[in-house]
Amino acid sequence: MLDSMTARTKIASRRSASLVITMFAVLLIPICGHSQSKAAAPTRIAAKPAALSVYPVEEGFVDAHGVLIYYTALGHGAPLVIVHGGPGASHDYFLPYLLPLARHNRVIFIDERGSGRSQKLSDPSGYTVENMVEDVEDVRQALKLGRITLLGHSYGGVLAQAYALKYQRNLTHLILCSTFPSTREMNLVFERMKDNMTPELRKRIEDQEQAGLFGHGKDYEKNRYPNDYMIAAWGDAYFPYLYQNNPDPNYDPIAAGVTSWDLYREMWGSDGEFVIDGNLKSVEYADRLHTIKTPTLIIAGDHDECDPSLSQEMHEKIAGSKLIVLPKSGHMTFVDQPDMFLHAIDTFLHP
Repeated sequence: MLDSMTARTKIASRRSASLVITMFAVLLIPICGHSQSKAAAPTRIAAKPAALSVYPVEEGFVDAHGVLIYYTALGHGAPLVIVHGGPGASHDYFLPYLLPLARHNRVIFIDERGSGRSQKLSDPSGYTVENMVEDVEDVRQALKLGRITLLGHSYGGVLAQAYALKYQRNLTHLILCSTFPSTREMNLVFERMKDNMTPELRKRIEDQEQAGLFGHGKDYEKNRYPNDYMIAAWGDAYFPYLYQNNPDPNYDPIAAGVTSWDLYREMWGSDGEFVIDGNLKSVEYADRLHTIKTPTLIIAGDHDECDPSLSQEMHEKIAGSKLIVLPKSGHMTFVDQPDMFLHAIDTFLHP
């Protein structure tokens, strides 16, 4: 699971109402002396309230050709649309880390179809990158956003590339974070990851994969990974590639299993974490990236699950793109190095 295993352990509480901060004026009543004729009338001076910035939250659903897509937006400025990873996570794992971007942009978070608060499909075959591209476009049109900046993290970066390859005319900027342009190359990264495991961990993982990861246990357990596999794969194996500088003390690999499993199995596959063999096998964009002329920023961590060599390749293919590899950072770059991450985006969008 390319992202946000951590993310789901820290689901931010949602507020449907706007935050309102009320300041009470301080009444200053001076001590007055007496004149020879009569006492001076007391005066009231209202203190000037400090300047405040209030960011009301807008949320709703866009009917994207029959699929209700959830969005939440806040901030001021040019539109910045953000798409999450997983596939099958939600926008929640970005919070609160990406909120400061709302100071200079109108930030619109989307839950992709089947994920978070968006509508689930009865037929999982509808979970494709291509359909999600159209969902993003429908949200852009419905909210009358005009040309947008599109930021995608992990699987969301795959989605952002696919959107750019089809709807480049609707973009002002493209931001690709901790992602990959080729499933074949990502699978090679996973092979190297397994080669670097201890023999004990690799055997523990492979024994469970060979036994089959689904259909075991109680009825409510049959359609998800076994707990032991979540601990081995998302805990022991993945954790060093998720965090480096600022490990999440609330990270729980079993809680990472709270995801959209029908979507995940359709897109990622059912054979484990270290091979993508679902319909994401169609993701082979490397030979088309040269057609992207939109100003592009590429960010990765130096210990990223999506190996930084993949970001280097995207940088070489997209003419004029900017590549930033954050030090002491895993896949969750905006958690490991939040100031560097936000500064990179702000200076890219607002030079």
